[in-house]
Amino acid sequence: MRLLPRLLAGVCVLLLGAGAAQAASVAVEVEGIEPGGLVSVALCQDGLTEADCRTGQQAEPRAAVQRFVFPNVTPGTYAALAYQDTNGNGRLDRTGLGLPLEPYGFSGEAARSARPDFARARFTVHEPGTSVRVRLSRALPRR
Repeated sequence: MRLLPRLLAGVCVLLLGAGAAQAASVAVEVEGIEPGGLVSVALCQDGLTEADCRTGQQAEPRAAVQRFVFPNVTPGTYAALAYQDTNGNGRLDRTGLGLPLEPYGFSGEAARSARPDFARARFTVHEPGTSVRVRLSRALPRR
């Protein structure tokens, strides 16, 4: 008689554990990469500030399209951003007005005609994973 309650409790624990969010992978395919420099890609939560974009990767360009995989991402809402540091100075160069001088891009429907917006760049990560594209482009012609 006492075995039945223990058995039911064990089954409940297993079922509840199986329903808990598991880590997923996020693949970010970056297009429009130019030769040279470094490509930086970040996953952002809640906004597009540096504080919101804590998970990132960098790599030297190998081709015009390159894939970055982020393992063990907790399911939720994210945005991806990418830029190419073509001159190797460790940052995205900007004009005095704040316009990017190097290639950059965002996931989703982020438009180049307006300030970047998390709501337009967001996507949802589900198990077992998600794949998104980011197209790099320049705000201004190359100098």
